[in-house]
Amino acid sequence: MALGRGSAMVLLLCFLVLHSEMARAATYTVGDSGGWTFNTVGWPKGKRFRAGDTLVFNYSPGAHNVVVVNKAGYDSCKTPRGAKVYRSGKDQIRLARGQNYFICNYVGHCESGMKIAINAA
Repeated sequence: MALGRGSAMVLLLCFLVLHSEMARAATYTVGDSGGWTFNTVGWPKGKRFRAGDTLVFNYSPGAHNVVVVNKAGYDSCKTPRGAKVYRSGKDQIRLARGQNYFICNYVGHCESGMKIAINAA
């Protein structure tokens, strides 16, 4: 029976650790009140992101989109084959640990600063 109680304690401890990680996740609106638009490239500066945080991209559907890209896609403003494209205008994307890159792939938008790179700890 002691083994059963010990297993229950380990399970409870795991639940508490997972719950505390989820409780610390934050939600950020990209571009703040201006939303996802031109010249948002500097928006992440001064912010501390963690894996599991959620980015909310607010924009006019049909005028913009959000594409999850790799570093090469970010640097070149080109959409890699198989990249995930969001088009709802109210996209919510959870950050993975490490570098996360996002662009708008409408012609000229990424080149006009409609891209962000975020490092999530």
